[in-house]
Order: sequence, then structure tokens, then C-alpha cells
Amino acid sequence: MARYTGPTSKVARRFKEAIFGPDKALERKNYGPGQHGNSRRRPKQSEYAVQLAEKQKAKFIYGVLEKQFRNTFNKAASKKGITGENLLRFLESRLDNTVYRMGIAPTRRSARQLVSHRHITVNGEVVNIPSCQLRPGDVIAVRERSKTLEVVSGGTSVMQSRFSWIQWNGKDMQGTFVTYPDRSEIPENIKENLIVELYSK
Repeated sequence: MARYTGPTSKVARRFKEAIFGPDKALERKNYGPGQHGNSRRRPKQSEYAVQLAEKQKAKFIYGVLEKQFRNTFNKAASKKGITGENLLRFLESRLDNTVYRMGIAPTRRSARQLVSHRHITVNGEVVNIPSCQLRPGDVIAVRERSKTLEVVSGGTSVMQSRFSWIQWNGKDMQGTFVTYPDRSEIPENIKENLIVELYSK
């Protein structure tokens, strides 16, 4: 299963955002990594560089590599509506992302691991594919034998329903993917129009 395994603090510093969760390195050094990261003189980025950076940021946020991201974009482009918004909806409806949104796991990386290790069920069936696309009405739950895991119990104990497209029952440790979110409801700082422009070249 392909996934990004490189350094995380460097990526967070590059985009000046806590992409992988709270990061002390980003707090201490809120400038780009490398020898010239703190230099005051920075060359002006080309239009292509800005678009590429936005795509790279989206890939890192959702933990998707290039081929899978491109396939998701093609799927979004073939669907009615605004391509950029469709792209984010498909990324948000991934199983690993929904597990993270529900608060079952503290980060998307740990959510991906929970899914891969068969701790999560969808509509009563164990699913170990993090990229599984959910549909409205799908019920996501923690397996009975996995409810005592520290990472699970710690997250669900403080979980609050923060997202309108997700319903969560902390007592039963299960929730429902109600509907695809509107763009205004997705909190991620992503300029999806730049990604569309990049792929449209």
C-alpha cells in the first residue's frame, strides 16, 4: 500500500501549516526548511510553481500519492458540478479521512493505520482499504474487540460533532456519513481552483 513515509516537519515548514497535526518544529521555525529557508530575499514564484505547490499541499493533507490523486481528479472532472469542489468532496469521503473527522483517530495517518489493521467496519463489514469511498448513509464503526485500544478510546472520549455531514454516537462508537460536504463546510486551507488550472494545462 503506497503512502508518504518521508519527513513531516519539513513539509509543514514548507507550507507554513501544521499539515500532519501539531508540530513543535513549525512553532520554533516558522519559515521554510533548508539553507535559505529564513532568507529575506525570495524569488517570485511562477504561476506554475504556485499551482504545483497547492496540489502538493492537498496531497500531503489527505495522504494521497500522485496516481491516486490524479484518478480522483479525473473522477471529479467527469462528475456534474464544479470540478474543484467535487475533488474535495471525494477526498473528504475517503474512509481514512472520515475516521479522522469522527475523532476516532487523532490524525489522518493514525486513521489510515486503524483502517489498514482492520479495526474499522463499514455497514457491519470489516474494511481495510483507507481509500474506500463512502456513500451517504454508510455507517462507520469501531470493531468490538478494538474499542479498548488507547488511541481509539482517547479520541472518542473527547469527540464532539463538529461536522454537519457526519453523525457520531460516542456510546456505541459508531457514526454515519450523512452526505457529501459543501465546500464552505470543509475547513482545509486549499485553493482547489489552482489545482484545476494545473491539471487543465
